[in-house]
Amino acid sequence: MHHLAQGVQRFRRNVFPARAELFERLATTHRPGALFIGCSDARVVPELITQREPGELFVIRTAGNLVPAHAPGADAVAAGVEYAVDVLGVADVIVCGHSACGAMTALAEGRDLSALPALADWLRHADAARARCRTASAEDRVDAMVRANVLAQLANLATYPSVARALDRGAVRLHGWVFDIGTGAVEELDAANGRFAALPAA
Repeated sequence: MHHLAQGVQRFRRNVFPARAELFERLATTHRPGALFIGCSDARVVPELITQREPGELFVIRTAGNLVPAHAPGADAVAAGVEYAVDVLGVADVIVCGHSACGAMTALAEGRDLSALPALADWLRHADAARARCRTASAEDRVDAMVRANVLAQLANLATYPSVARALDRGAVRLHGWVFDIGTGAVEELDAANGRFAALPAA
């Protein structure tokens, strides 16, 4: 904990003064352009990967970058998506999976999660991805799960009324990404053929 407190002090002393104007503006303005739904994995940092400033991304992080299909009742993911789309009016929503994902590895390898009942129940939101990867070879199964899971979570995302309405009026675009931790490369889903390829340069 001490090193975290030291980090706060370095931020206040070395970073904040040079960015004071930005933070002063952010104190009264919140207009992110994109919603980034990523994994809770500490190695996947949306603002670092995309090189965005504070205030530019609205971020939801869950174990396995899972987005439960819309259902009655409140949950944190549904509330975050609804707020980002209906209130903030984000133009883009990205679901980003990543290499060596612990959640996808556990499912791909059929690990016993009986000692982690909350996690096991949460990972059922990846059942569609697991079903798609049953025939993948053992060596390719984790990578296949990561990609299939991005597809499955995009499908779940489209079940949210706020997202469906925004899609109908062309107000939002959905994107699927996979981030490779070891190389820093990002692949993007081509919705036309369901395959992932290197993210094109702007």
